[in-house]
Amino acid sequence: MPEHRYGDDSEPSDRSPAGPLYVPVRPGPSGCVARLFRTPPGHRTAVGFTSARRLTATLGRGQAWIRLAEPALRALTAPLGVTTVTVDPRFSAPAPGPTPAPAPAFPRRIARIA
Repeated sequence: MPEHRYGDDSEPSDRSPAGPLYVPVRPGPSGCVARLFRTPPGHRTAVGFTSARRLTATLGRGQAWIRLAEPALRALTAPLGVTTVTVDPRFSAPAPGPTPAPAPAFPRRIARIA
């Protein structure tokens, strides 16, 4: 039996539970918080993976996770206005790097030597 029952469809029309998912989390004020992502068109989505191997292949070994059933993940993110759960996304953008220092607002004055 395949690990992922929905093939490439990350949002099945029948909304059947995907089963226990590996959900990426980040530290929050009261423990861990589910990470939210954006779809290519820019909509927010919750993300779950059907295996820890798939999660680490996409987000890296350092990504913390918890196990949640799909209905629990939907219930957790619904109050935030997030109604989509993406299962086993294949790609993610790299984490942003350090922000370069801003350029000075005005160029420095160079003293003339007479």
